[in-house]
Amino acid sequence: MGQRGRLMTRTLADAPASAVDSAAAGETRRQSPSGPRRARRAGSARRPPRGLVAALGLTPFAFYVVIFLAVPTLVAVGSGFVDGEGRFTWSNLSGLAEPAIAGSFFGAFWLSAVTAVVGAIAGAALCFALLGSRQGGLGRSLVDSASSVLAQFGGVMLAFAFIATIGAQGLVTVLLRNQFHINIYENGVWLYTVPGLILPYLYFQIPLMVITFLPALEGLRPQWLEATATLGGSRWTYWTRVGGPILLPSFLGSLLLLFANAFSSYATAAALVGQANNIVSLQIRQALISETVLGRSNLAGAMALGMLVVMVVVMLAYSALVRRTARWQR
Repeated sequence: MGQRGRLMTRTLADAPASAVDSAAAGETRRQSPSGPRRARRAGSARRPPRGLVAALGLTPFAFYVVIFLAVPTLVAVGSGFVDGEGRFTWSNLSGLAEPAIAGSFFGAFWLSAVTAVVGAIAGAALCFALLGSRQGGLGRSLVDSASSVLAQFGGVMLAFAFIATIGAQGLVTVLLRNQFHINIYENGVWLYTVPGLILPYLYFQIPLMVITFLPALEGLRPQWLEATATLGGSRWTYWTRVGGPILLPSFLGSLLLLFANAFSSYATAAALVGQANNIVSLQIRQALISETVLGRSNLAGAMALGMLVVMVVVMLAYSALVRRTARWQR
């Protein structure tokens, strides 16, 4: 052993035992993972996967969708392919060509298209007016809150509100007739007809347009207007060449959403129109509960299938437009 080896051996022998133990412990820590790290690894091994936790979190919603949406839809549509004795038949689908049923589909299309177009134009105008207000201000907050509430305000409550306000003996109707000698029902009580549904439907169509179209309008970047002005373009050039083409898919998507919302509405029309069956949702009710037309309850399933086909086509088109618009809102 050389002189350097003898010197190292003497040094280790003279060193305190605690120092040697500390050096050995440090070497052990360097060669093996630390205690807390080992505990974390053991805990992560016992932890369930994130995908499983997310799936468990969606279980209540999935249960709700299956029980209250999927199962009733399958039952309603499936009943259109069987007769009164439970045998498979195509005769219910051929019943969709009957004039009364075809007319009810046309009435629903007409009512939904008119309220969607008017609601989309009025809602878009309101959205443009809101651009001049301060974001987060009192006016913007009031309009946003009111739109969120009124977009969900429908059904029997909305029908009662219109009956009590502008019905045949409503507050506004009586006030106009007695104080200003204006009779809004001089040519008939139009509120209780299918054309009279336009006004109640606009009550929730316009707020829905504000909710869906305002984010797209706010997504327009000021730099685009500045770039257009730098290149010598006017404000008209900006809206026709830049802003309009960008907003068009979002506007059409909102228009389709309004159409689907009106086409699927039932309670408001049922409370106001009553026994008239000029729209398909009321025609389905007539086929199910009528005491004069017997043996045609399964025809309601065929009409439900027709409505489902229309809604699927509309929502697929809406999804395609939303995907096209999303890239401008990032």
